[in-house]
Amino acid sequence: MMLQHRVALVTGSATGIGKYTALALAGRGATVVINYRSSRDAAETLVAEITAQGQQACALQGDVTDPVQVEQLIHTIDQRYGRLDILVNNVGEFLIKPLTELQVAEWQAMITSNLHSVFYLCRSALPLMRKQRWGRIINMGMAGADMLQASPNITPYMIAKTGVLILTRTLARLEAPYGITVNAISPGVIDNDHLEPAVREEMPQRIPAGRIGTPADITAALLFLVSDEAAYVTGTNLIVSGGWRL
Repeated sequence: MMLQHRVALVTGSATGIGKYTALALAGRGATVVINYRSSRDAAETLVAEITAQGQQACALQGDVTDPVQVEQLIHTIDQRYGRLDILVNNVGEFLIKPLTELQVAEWQAMITSNLHSVFYLCRSALPLMRKQRWGRIINMGMAGADMLQASPNITPYMIAKTGVLILTRTLARLEAPYGITVNAISPGVIDNDHLEPAVREEMPQRIPAGRIGTPADITAALLFLVSDEAAYVTGTNLIVSGGWRL
């Protein structure tokens, strides 16, 4: 129960990796805020699952690509709990489409979802963390984003994730005097309950570890980074990919 008395916000946590992240944080004693945009039923089901295990959770709706809604989300958390200790920026839409076929709206959506949302949330959450002089921010990247490789079919996504890494390191440097760490986790191919059957069959052959990653692989890294033991670890990009894209 290393996170007892801590309050954590996980964006986009009604389903997928965000859901498993919320469960892992709750399992270590944190009070978890489940953020969702439209998956209300799934969010409320997750809250019920966490509370049934004796932990505290609530579901708060909010589109984190909208800075006004982000400010309201953080304000609500402040009013309800009086603190915010852990922020996991998990939201990030994904689109596979050749760069030359992208519409302007698709380009903008990828950048806004994966990069702008991270800035909006950090900007709104940091005053709370500074006030208590303790905080943990985890931003989700992507394996290979740090290598600046051409990515013809996921160009805006990879550009956004590269931006997340630069933002992470910048915030880590700025916020260290306040006892706040800012780190990134860059997953490889993870079974998020939505993988296509063809991907499940093909990808293990392309991953040096010989298997697709699991949400537990991500949460194990995350639980370390939000712990007191990781108080001196900031600005890092922890690649969780089984060797894929190295």
